[in-house]
Amino acid sequence: MDRAATERFEASRDRLASLAYRLLGSAADAEDAVQDAFLRWQAADRDLIEVPEAWLTKVVTNLALDRLRSAKVRRERAVGAWLPEPLLDGDPMLGPAETAEQRESVSLAVLLLLERLPPVERAVYVLREAFSYSHAEIAGILDITESASQQHAHRARRHMGASRRAGAVDRTDARRIVEAFLDAAMSGHTERLVALLTEDASAISDGAGLADKLIELSTPERVSAAARGALKPSPGKLARIGGSPALYAALVNGGPAVIAVLGDRVVGTVVFEVRDGRIARGIGMASPARLGRVTEQWRRQDHDEPVVHSW
Repeated sequence: MDRAATERFEASRDRLASLAYRLLGSAADAEDAVQDAFLRWQAADRDLIEVPEAWLTKVVTNLALDRLRSAKVRRERAVGAWLPEPLLDGDPMLGPAETAEQRESVSLAVLLLLERLPPVERAVYVLREAFSYSHAEIAGILDITESASQQHAHRARRHMGASRRAGAVDRTDARRIVEAFLDAAMSGHTERLVALLTEDASAISDGAGLADKLIELSTPERVSAAARGALKPSPGKLARIGGSPALYAALVNGGPAVIAVLGDRVVGTVVFEVRDGRIARGIGMASPARLGRVTEQWRRQDHDEPVVHSW
């Protein structure tokens, strides 16, 4: 393949990866889909491709849909241990963030909701909301009619719109929220932590990959008790991690997050969904299988001082 064709593909790589990530919820799977698209681009008769961007979008979208429909992936996600792979602020895979819809489409809360949608409905929602494709363009990408695209979009928005609650935050907001959470959770006073939570607060954790299913909690009292227990160091926890990590405030998938870092390796993250200035949900991940991309991006960025220097 000539240099010009390679450069044309590389110019689209980040956009294609952000599309695949929104569809799959996994950075590793998104990278695989983009690499498969590159191989197809290599093998294609490019003289017959009138609009390369549209062609590549169609290829990546359908590769992602094929994976979502595969029996293996359905089994993996049906066992109840699936969570989206977190991405650190500044990661190019987060993609376009000019509009509220684009920023929201990559939040962990929305990625969890997208998991409930049928694959085609999910694709229509992402292409429309995050990438502003017209229904005529979406119809061409998915080989459906324009009216079918409109119907899928309507159903997806009805489902998603009723459940979206997260408010936008910046790095200053993120640090304020994380500092308040850690101060309350490590104080030993349950009532201080409960006061930071909404009345319907909940939490999800992957149990550091040690459990077969996700750990889910409801009510502020249960979330508060779990947070206090999780943030209380013990010899067993420190031995499993390999030392005492520092705790940082960061933005992950657009939400405020606690990032636990040991050396230059991210060993855990808790991402908060915030509503009306209070924490509505915490999503905790400490399984190494989910933290590879976050660690990679963490090593490339500068950081503020940790909120807690040694846990």
